[in-house]
Amino acid sequence: MGLFSFTQEIAVDLGTANTIIIHNNKIVIDEPSVVALDSKTGKMIAVGERAREMHGKVHEGIQTVRPLRDGVIGDFNAAELMLRGMIKKVSNKNHWYSPSLRMVVCIPSGSTEVEIRAVRDSSEHAGGRDVYMIYEPMAAALGIGLDVLAPEGNMIVDIGGGTTEIAVISLGGIVSNKSIRIAGDDLTADIREHMRRAHNVRVGERTAEQIKIEVGSALTELDDEPEPYIVHGPNVMTALPMEVAVTYQEICHCIEKSISKIEAAVLSALEQTPPELYADLVKNGVFLTGGGALLRGLDKRLTDKIGIDFHVAEDPLHAVAKGTGVALKNIKHFQFLKR
Repeated sequence: MGLFSFTQEIAVDLGTANTIIIHNNKIVIDEPSVVALDSKTGKMIAVGERAREMHGKVHEGIQTVRPLRDGVIGDFNAAELMLRGMIKKVSNKNHWYSPSLRMVVCIPSGSTEVEIRAVRDSSEHAGGRDVYMIYEPMAAALGIGLDVLAPEGNMIVDIGGGTTEIAVISLGGIVSNKSIRIAGDDLTADIREHMRRAHNVRVGERTAEQIKIEVGSALTELDDEPEPYIVHGPNVMTALPMEVAVTYQEICHCIEKSISKIEAAVLSALEQTPPELYADLVKNGVFLTGGGALLRGLDKRLTDKIGIDFHVAEDPLHAVAKGTGVALKNIKHFQFLKR
């Protein structure tokens, strides 16, 4: 991987909300999974942060696309253009960058063969000569420093933008897993619907996302209470401007149904876990990763409900990406990587 290497290596966390690329053990790209296209020609205008700034603010000549929905590629062409654009950004940072790429890309553990093929094809069309796949919970476990090859059970709950991945890992394999398409995007949709129904105010995706970050909570009582968040938007009926103060208790009630579904999926994965590994989970606790792990009070709520300690991983947003980077360095040793 030195200056004169013919094959350059990158690890890609191709997420519904964000795409992260690791090169030389460093995060070189961490940008939203959005691409802006010319409506007539289909050519890429912007990718990542610049495209996200355009999202919801474009005229008919430009369209912004989120190529991934529910953790899988929904728009094959846009996904390929986005990946190509992000890899080109890495190339510009490294002028000696070789076009021959070895890639490790992470995928949801519930992916079908068709969905896996879509990711592989997109990666190959974006320049990948040698493409490996790793399941997201396995990557998250590697990213937070767990020994996935040990004869010991560890449980990961990775709450991303499109999917929540729950897996019990032991001896380099996934023993029991549950992948549900309820995650950060669904919480954002719940908030948009609530604002429209309860306050008659129309908010966009970005504003709803900001509400979730500022006052999102899984509990109605918090020790460290956030200040109410002021939302500006048009009245649904009159289109006149409105100002609404939103509290964390209100958001907790409106996302309750989605959080309950995540709870039920965790319990379902625990039911499938062999008794010896279950004992390990009680001893080690369960690790929360992904952007959803940052939701206030979620770890406490799950601990109280299930009776096993839930820990929010250090830097949960980058756990999967870091683990994909670890897999990239150990391609020869990790038999669980898919070709």
